[in-house]
Amino acid sequence: MPGTRFQSGDMVMGRWPGSSLFYEVKVLSYDAKIQLYTVVYKDGTELELREADMKNPTGFKPSRRSRSRSPSRRRSRSRSPARTTRRSSSRTFATETPAARKEPKMKEVLEIRLSPVVRNTCHTHCWDLEWLFVFECFSAASCHVLDRECEGGMVLVCKLLCQSNSTRMHIKTDRLPYGSSHSVSFPPVFAGVSCMMLFLPVAVLGLMVVCSQEDASLMSPPPLPALDSLLDPHVFGMVVLWFLFQALLYVLPVGKVVEGIPLKNGEWLKYRMNTLHAFVLTVAALGAAVHQGVDLGYIHSHFLQLAVSSLLFSVLLSVYLYVRSRWAPQDQLAPGGNSGSVIYDFFMGSELNPRIKGFDLKYFCELRPGLMGWLVINAAMALAEMKLHNLDYPSPAMILVNCFHLFYVLDAYWHEAVLGYMDTTHAGFGFMLVFGDLMWVPFTFSLQSYYLVYHPSHLSLPWIVGIVTLNVIGFSIFRKANSQKNAFRRNPSDPTLSHLKTIPTATGKSLLVSGLWGLVRHPNYLGDLIMALAWSLPCGFTHILPYFYVIYLTTLLVHREARDEAQCRRKYGSAWDDYCREVRYRIIPRVY
Repeated sequence: MPGTRFQSGDMVMGRWPGSSLFYEVKVLSYDAKIQLYTVVYKDGTELELREADMKNPTGFKPSRRSRSRSPSRRRSRSRSPARTTRRSSSRTFATETPAARKEPKMKEVLEIRLSPVVRNTCHTHCWDLEWLFVFECFSAASCHVLDRECEGGMVLVCKLLCQSNSTRMHIKTDRLPYGSSHSVSFPPVFAGVSCMMLFLPVAVLGLMVVCSQEDASLMSPPPLPALDSLLDPHVFGMVVLWFLFQALLYVLPVGKVVEGIPLKNGEWLKYRMNTLHAFVLTVAALGAAVHQGVDLGYIHSHFLQLAVSSLLFSVLLSVYLYVRSRWAPQDQLAPGGNSGSVIYDFFMGSELNPRIKGFDLKYFCELRPGLMGWLVINAAMALAEMKLHNLDYPSPAMILVNCFHLFYVLDAYWHEAVLGYMDTTHAGFGFMLVFGDLMWVPFTFSLQSYYLVYHPSHLSLPWIVGIVTLNVIGFSIFRKANSQKNAFRRNPSDPTLSHLKTIPTATGKSLLVSGLWGLVRHPNYLGDLIMALAWSLPCGFTHILPYFYVIYLTTLLVHREARDEAQCRRKYGSAWDDYCREVRYRIIPRVY
């Protein structure tokens, strides 16, 4: 490597990102294009550092203060009087120079590029990321990212879309955003993406058809409906009007305007947080429509046509998004959706945050048409059940399902934490997310209410009390775990968190090992699973189809936990091993 200060194999002192500590590292390589060294720390962590953040160990003089702060010697600083003292898990030598202490830490963070994949850090229900697991499981073939992992946390999706290892496709670096020079190679995804764009809509429609049969068994599929009966222009017009109505509510000048997290190009996008206002206005509009004689039972009688129309609208919107992305500025492109392949980029989405003036299409679709459509479908199913079975009121099972889902969506609207989701900050907005928002969520999450229309379930009072209690327990665990972790991330020195025990890491952050986070490593996942079970139990045990969501969610979270485990071990090194010894169980106490 002529002209470089350090050579491959050299042992030097490298600054840890976000701090003024220097650790002994080994130089692996140097990339002349981005002018960064790839180094490895003693705990196995690989980072990319600037030359300014690397020092020759010869003549390197640590200050007295820095020596006492070596991770192998120092004790964690108790941010509160009640915090227990623990030794840091890092085993490498660290020093600090006076000059280093004067450098702004924010500049250090921005100018050092980490190689580990960005982890999804949201701990509320990310429905888009949940249904993406179907994509991950669809392809059984394995493939490998050759040079470096894709930016934006989409590595697993890219890898599992692959169908063959025989040939490889190269992402065009001239379409990578933010001046990235990453050269990512992976097998061709044409067949995988094409199959999924056909398989997933068919799977949704198939579940709906089976659900409406007297024998809703997955082992005895019913005859398929005629194709010409599935597309109704009038129904398609209703889907378009619903989308436009929600868009109108989105642009109303109500609710506070906030800034999202900074994007990789340094831009701060602004968002109007008014989903609760939109929900109230939607309920009022539907109530007025029913009062004027509009029959919501139309949704039940045209359920399949609505799903097909939503699919068609998703395709048209995705085509528009792909076409407009061809003229999008370079710094507005998504890291994982600019491969040069039309099919792949159409599926993944080329533009990161497509906007029509101030109207953010991705943010709008995340929470508005699909989630509110899910609740409207549930209400329509309750009315259809009353009409079909001559009831004065919906059955207790139908009421439970509607209330559980309503409470869940309102919680999402109240916290409106979607701005921190990985798909908001890193994933492009293409067919993958559009389909998930507009078809997958409303038409698979409402299967339980649709099932109860044709398969009424008679619940005793003790059974009702038990199911409600189970849902309350699940939600309490889910919300408490997320609130505790989010509060700790915002301000670890908060006096209300002084009772929490932590394990310090070499990154400068700490891992919670008490409260719910000391019981299992992912208590938020545990709460999710308990709630999912409570949603399915009102449907009884005659068929497995109403349990589709809980089975799917269990598989998803177990898979995601394994992925998080590998990423955390890579990020925190030996500190993660200490954490795992302290907190033995992953999701379910004493089980898993």
